[in-house]
Amino acid sequence: MDSFAHHQSPSLASRLLRWFSDVWVSATETDVIGQLDDRTLQELACDCSASADQLKQLTNAGPHAADEMVALMLAINIDPAEVARLYPQRFRDMQVNCSLCGSKERCRRDLYEQVIAREYVRYCCNANHLTALQKDAPLLMA
Repeated sequence: MDSFAHHQSPSLASRLLRWFSDVWVSATETDVIGQLDDRTLQELACDCSASADQLKQLTNAGPHAADEMVALMLAINIDPAEVARLYPQRFRDMQVNCSLCGSKERCRRDLYEQVIAREYVRYCCNANHLTALQKDAPLLMA
């Protein structure tokens, strides 16, 4: 096999399988949450530090609903792993914000066009958190 074959992007079939798998997982989680009685849903939401409505919204958003947050952090030189390690509650809150954000299309476009570093402050619901994290030197990538 030549070296070009090793650098190709995933095939259409593998991307479709990954998408189908993600949709299946999301649908299954939504079904499970939807079948819980109110008391169990409240207890689970409490365990997750969320309201029952938030938990339902997060489940509906799917398993990759906060992927843009990590991509944005990397684009502005913040180490997401360090934020998660040092500030787990803040990281979780930011994931929730991102998951429920109404500006996903703009964010994805800005990430794709590589202009996110200058544009996110105009619309990102985590902009204040991210600006503060940029001032924390141990969180910055080398």
